[in-house]
Amino acid sequence: MNFSSILAQNLNQQLKLPAKKNILKEFFHAAFSVDNVVFGFDEEDLKVLLIYRGAEPFKGNWALPGDLVHLDEDLDLAAKRVLYDLTGLDNIFMQQFHTFGKVKRHPFGRVITVAYYALIKVEDYNINAASWAKEARWFSVNELPNLPFDHKEVIEYAKQNFMEKARRQPIGFELLPQSFTLTQIQHLYEAILESKFDTRNFRKKILSMNLLIDTKKTEKGKANRPAALYKFDLKKFEKLQKSGFSFDL
Repeated sequence: MNFSSILAQNLNQQLKLPAKKNILKEFFHAAFSVDNVVFGFDEEDLKVLLIYRGAEPFKGNWALPGDLVHLDEDLDLAAKRVLYDLTGLDNIFMQQFHTFGKVKRHPFGRVITVAYYALIKVEDYNINAASWAKEARWFSVNELPNLPFDHKEVIEYAKQNFMEKARRQPIGFELLPQSFTLTQIQHLYEAILESKFDTRNFRKKILSMNLLIDTKKTEKGKANRPAALYKFDLKKFEKLQKSGFSFDL
């Protein structure tokens, strides 16, 4: 009998011991949840979507739209289900970004949460609170109410992750209307990166990337010198990216 066979035999014998079974059961006394950090932009401020909890724990508090994962449910499907059930949001791109597992993060017991974030244009979606969410509302990421669990930490982690990606990838354009002005781009990135840019230098840098298409149209409803409208050229970006181009703000 070789070493591998002996090792396998010993392991099988150990697993048959009642004490071993009891030890293993302890590892199945934890639950999983999903929490969704949905960022939106309203042309002035970067916002995050919160729900007003109508169920315990922390009933009567604003929190991230999150809930427990069903035993027969994949994580990604759970995140989409929970977001839809609580806010009515559906068919939006969501990305898993971190797992939070402090032992006492949930008052009912050991709950490990997998966090997702999404980017949407506020004006494109109607938010409809449902299930045990009594209300859903947009809050400025810099003016949040007191949050339960570790949701403040979750949002901060998501914001830092988003800021870093926005510097290196043009994901910020996901938050703009289909056609936008240079001023709107600047306001967006100032909100995301929490920095002020010199207008002339910012516009020069953005235009030099050759990622914008001039629509030859101007914004409506502006009496004094209406600004030009642009579109983001995704195909051009993908082509440039293959040649080593780096989006860097």
